[in-house]
Amino acid sequence: MSETKQTVTTPYSNMLAPLDLGFTTLKNRVLMGSMHVGLEEEKGGFEKLAAFYAARAKGGVGLIVTGGISPNIAGWVAPFAGRMSSLRHAKKHKVITQAVHAEGGKICMQILHSGRYGYHPLNVSASAVKSPITPFKPKSLSTRGVYNTIKDYAQCAAYAQSAGYDGVEIMGSEGYLINQFFCERTNFRDDEFGGSLENRARLAIETVKQTRAEVGANFIIIYRLSMLDLVEGGAPWEEVVYLAKAIEAAGATLINTGIGWHEARVPTIATSVPRAAFTWITQRMKEQVSLPLITTNRINTPEVAEDVLAKGHADMVSMARPFLADPDFVAKAMRNESDQINTCIACNQACLDHAFEQKRASCLVNPQACYETELIFKTVGQAKKLAVVGAGPAGLAFATYAAQRGHEVHIYDQASEIGGQFNYAKQVPGKEEFYETLRYYARMIDVHGVHLHLNTRVDAQVLANEGFAEVVMATGIKPRTLTIPGHNHPKVLSYLDVLRDHQPVGQKVAVIGAGGIGFDVSEYLVETQSLTTDLDKWLVHWGIDKAFSAPGALMPKTAPQPVATQPQAATASPVNREVYLLQRKTTKVGKGLGKTTGWIHRTSLANHNVKMLNGVSYEKVDDAGLHIMVGDEYKVLDVDNIIVCAGQESLRELEQPLAQLDIPVHIIGGAYEAGELDAKRAIRQGAELAAKI
Repeated sequence: MSETKQTVTTPYSNMLAPLDLGFTTLKNRVLMGSMHVGLEEEKGGFEKLAAFYAARAKGGVGLIVTGGISPNIAGWVAPFAGRMSSLRHAKKHKVITQAVHAEGGKICMQILHSGRYGYHPLNVSASAVKSPITPFKPKSLSTRGVYNTIKDYAQCAAYAQSAGYDGVEIMGSEGYLINQFFCERTNFRDDEFGGSLENRARLAIETVKQTRAEVGANFIIIYRLSMLDLVEGGAPWEEVVYLAKAIEAAGATLINTGIGWHEARVPTIATSVPRAAFTWITQRMKEQVSLPLITTNRINTPEVAEDVLAKGHADMVSMARPFLADPDFVAKAMRNESDQINTCIACNQACLDHAFEQKRASCLVNPQACYETELIFKTVGQAKKLAVVGAGPAGLAFATYAAQRGHEVHIYDQASEIGGQFNYAKQVPGKEEFYETLRYYARMIDVHGVHLHLNTRVDAQVLANEGFAEVVMATGIKPRTLTIPGHNHPKVLSYLDVLRDHQPVGQKVAVIGAGGIGFDVSEYLVETQSLTTDLDKWLVHWGIDKAFSAPGALMPKTAPQPVATQPQAATASPVNREVYLLQRKTTKVGKGLGKTTGWIHRTSLANHNVKMLNGVSYEKVDDAGLHIMVGDEYKVLDVDNIIVCAGQESLRELEQPLAQLDIPVHIIGGAYEAGELDAKRAIRQGAELAAKI
């Protein structure tokens, strides 16, 4: 009797539909977008990259695009960064393409010439105009130099083809070299590559033409087109359309959507950006060209991807960081298990921030990303009965990974829900994605059979009586209290009083401590409504002109304004709340925030008229308010409340009692080291311990 093979039906028919490119077919409409992860420059990095990309190919993604590889030395992102300009270089890449093809995947190499964004003194550009985000002024390429660069692009593509890549993506957006030639913002040339639209577009068009001539017809060429520059002096819509049509005629296979220059003062991929915030511009371009179009930015669930495609906004969706968070994104969607996807929360802390600091990228919610050959969760030969005390990020990571390996894991927390400090962060406007991480861990607890004990406070003797072989202490932190006169005044609250207990907060507030928690609390106090669910209001707030009536799609230059709606959780009206954010250090307020997101938080608070003061010493609290010194100036802030966000102390009450009972103890997360709340470190510590216990 023959067995009937059961098929799983999914609600993602558009996302999972094949895409016929003529000479080849992509198995679905999902592109893993380009990310520079830092492995390119590490010793043994190509083998690590092969494992990284192979895991995503195995996970079912339709097409992968690598991190940017320069066609020559001048185009380096940084000294000795990835380059493809010889057969010797191409040979090293074969381990990557072979690994991807062995898993049934397809992969394109991105060719990226950084232009004036190159972090080295050899960088070049259309004109000798220094970038505001790099220290080196570029040299203006000679006319001959431009033609040589075009040849370098084409030759780079040919080397990629010899290395086994299925295609290339030519990076023409984000403010890199080709974008610098196209926009009047950075192109002041008077030769055939400057001045008129036709001349400024020549580098892009000739690069695609010569690349197609070099690689032949049966090779994918993606052109990443900057559809929204989001900078002054950016391209008008008519010029973007002109270039798109010319790129199509020049022989591109697909056009990918680029959003914003790196120097743009508009957030484009941070967690506060609404999901699928820019697909409307790709939809608008679909009316102009017939090539398949890829849309991008803040698409992080199968549901969002399916909706974008079903509405006809694009032919394909690009997701980069979501494949750091979960390599099996597509496979889980195919099995109709989207509730098991580890969703990207767009925090940038372990990916983009690492990349800009020249460190290996990874992922806050998935520490195995880019560590596929080092952080391995093997099934255990001998299962242990393990206790985890604390269901914050560190405890959840350890418990789920350890149970996945086969251990019997019990997790205890005195709270009524999992998540620890994540439960406070998720309330901050623009950080709603934190709900997804808690949803994921709750599902993993079920999938891997973790025994969850909420509303349960345990002591050492109880754990000893239960017969646990080892105990993992992930008990977290407690807020540090003020030690100045008046520290116990009724005006004084901790951040937990506000975010956890929702105590009333007055109209005038001083926030002590300008780390991540201080910024979060300030945001919570002044935001009337998260704009992540209202795209049109968000676009207006950040000055993006959806009508594209001005170059770069920017509205006339005015500061983003708060959007007045109904107040959220705090008792006083946030619309006119007066907030002081105070910092002891004399450095710029918020300097320790993430490199790629700190400016967003500072801008947001400044737009709500939050007064940020550094070099502050705290004298006392009394009925008059908070007494401070700012430099040599004595001030009294007439405030209703003082909210303390000035650091934490580790909670390690169980350490000594467990040691006295000879129970092995492992300490992770905030209990291991108190500081700024660091979920990235906590989750990695939990994962690394689970891999070896």
